[in-house]
Amino acid sequence: MLGRGIDQVLPHPGDPRLAEPWITDARAYVEMAEAVNGPVSRPTGYDGPWGDLLEELRATDPDAWVLNLETSVTRAAGFAPGKSVHYRMDPANLPCLTAVRPDVCVLANNHVLDFGRDGLAETLDSLHAAGLRTAGAGGDAAEAWRPARVALRSPPSCAGSSSRHVPRLLVFSVGLPSSGIPLGWAATRDRSGIALAPAPSPAAAADLVSRMRAARRPGDLVAVSIHWGSNWGYRVPPEHVRFAHDLVDGGADLVHGHSSHHPRPLEVYRGRLILYGCGDLVDDYEGITGHEQYRDDLRLLYTARLDNATGALRGLRLVPFQARRLTLHRARLRDADWLRDALARHSGPSAPAFTVGRDGALTLATVGHEG
Repeated sequence: MLGRGIDQVLPHPGDPRLAEPWITDARAYVEMAEAVNGPVSRPTGYDGPWGDLLEELRATDPDAWVLNLETSVTRAAGFAPGKSVHYRMDPANLPCLTAVRPDVCVLANNHVLDFGRDGLAETLDSLHAAGLRTAGAGGDAAEAWRPARVALRSPPSCAGSSSRHVPRLLVFSVGLPSSGIPLGWAATRDRSGIALAPAPSPAAAADLVSRMRAARRPGDLVAVSIHWGSNWGYRVPPEHVRFAHDLVDGGADLVHGHSSHHPRPLEVYRGRLILYGCGDLVDDYEGITGHEQYRDDLRLLYTARLDNATGALRGLRLVPFQARRLTLHRARLRDADWLRDALARHSGPSAPAFTVGRDGALTLATVGHEG
């Protein structure tokens, strides 16, 4: 969520005006963060909001780094009607995003059209000009539903293989109205927008499975990234569970759910990882009160290791950070323990158990085939 207050501390802050009923200037969010934890450097470097995360990314060096980019990237005027919160970052601040070089930015969320279809067009143009892959939004439905494709590093056993195809990760991005996405944002044959499923129904799952099978080649892995659900609370609706299970049954190797502002329960179903709500990573929520029980100051970076041949989960590492002064710092061990306990308390008896290492990272104690 690199817009609004985050955009204001970067080297090229955009127009700070907001159409919110309670705050009309994005700089007020910076001031709220300062009131809680002290002065925020203004301007900060492009890598400033990522803080200690950069070191972890360099150490991990993932084959594919996927994030939900929950902001428009535009100077377009005109707030989307019917919404009380709008996010945008100035295109000149895109080096903040390229500082972490995501392989895929998924865009089927409730903020990418905050400044209309002109804002969406500028967002897509800006991201593509920066060499960033996108999924979930486009100039028409065909583009919005098209998966992003990331070439994967072939395992050593494949060296010298006669296979004609380099294995890829296909990333599908889809939004659901339960996350606050207006129905009118859906892309159509002749209108830009996002890949929007009307409901987490068996029919919507079957449509996604059909798209997965049409795009997949032998050796590919498939991830489905879904923007769904409310901002707060640990309850996962049964229809979300069924939808995720239908996707895995149809061939998805990973379900990447997001929208909640704090981590929600996860599941290993038929050996595949389902993340029902990853929580925020970077945002300007520091200093906003009212949901302290969820500790939304604590953020997680998820690193999943999948079997190259089968897509089954072979390892999962969750690295906790704490947001202070609009940057990410390594979380303390006691905060890592709090996250582990919260996930265990709200995930149910069949959920995989985590252990906290000396470095504060949460890892799965066992990787099984629950469900």
